[in-house]
Amino acid sequence: MLLVTFSDGGRVSIGALDRQRAEIVDLCAAAPQLPPSMLDFIALGTDGLEAARQAMGSGQHRLKQTQVRLLAPIPRPARNIFCLGKNYLAHAHEVRSIVSGGGQESAVPKHPVVFTKAPSCVVGPGESIPIELDPTDSVDYEGEFTVVIGAGGRAIRRADAMTHVFGYTLINDVTSRTLQRQHLQWFLGKSLDGFCPMGPVIATADEVADVRKLQLQTRVNQELRQNGSVGDLIFDIPTLIETLSGGMTLEPGDLIATGTPAGVGAGFDPPRFLNKGDTVEITVEPIGTLSNRAG
Repeated sequence: MLLVTFSDGGRVSIGALDRQRAEIVDLCAAAPQLPPSMLDFIALGTDGLEAARQAMGSGQHRLKQTQVRLLAPIPRPARNIFCLGKNYLAHAHEVRSIVSGGGQESAVPKHPVVFTKAPSCVVGPGESIPIELDPTDSVDYEGEFTVVIGAGGRAIRRADAMTHVFGYTLINDVTSRTLQRQHLQWFLGKSLDGFCPMGPVIATADEVADVRKLQLQTRVNQELRQNGSVGDLIFDIPTLIETLSGGMTLEPGDLIATGTPAGVGAGFDPPRFLNKGDTVEITVEPIGTLSNRAG
């Protein structure tokens, strides 16, 4: 299923997208026992998914996609978003010069590099990226394939990790490069309000036969900037789940942004940061395209 959170006349609900018919099944109307919150729905596990499948099959409570406004699938995550730095080889070399000015440390990390983004920076598809909040005029894009945790747990073994995946979505890890460099850590430069577009859907895990074969592409004003395969991750999804859960309990609805391919704006000479009016589109099928305009 392709799951969404949407607003219909001010009412917020969860739904299932029927892309062929450009319709959304209002799951809360079709199955009143289901909660309107995606986080609460994810926590229901297989029971929630089965109720949603039955609701889709009923043929009722369908809305035209044009009638509603899509929000971020998880509009306000319960915890910080876990993000991976330097997780594509070419971007690992790219980021060495971006962050440290080309120091002598190894570009390729020996262990996953984890940072977080604040829940308050999440916005939905189609919403503006408020680049004016960055006083340094160094706003950059990073298209990221993102894992949504289903069943939580601690000390999850690599061999069992994929059974803890609920589904997948996309985020744009928008970043102030100057703030990132100035503060010698990445949280402030990546957590400005509106600096985490998310969506447009959560594709449930059963929608993806082999996650390693998925291709991520980022376009700015229709120009292809990033083009990477999930199979090229330095640290793959099972490794990330095993690492994060080693001493910390993962919870339903936790988000793991797996890293960005080469081609970010700061990697160009001179840098190609976002300007007002630029449109960033991040595409992975079957999730679709997350599109946001710099405002």
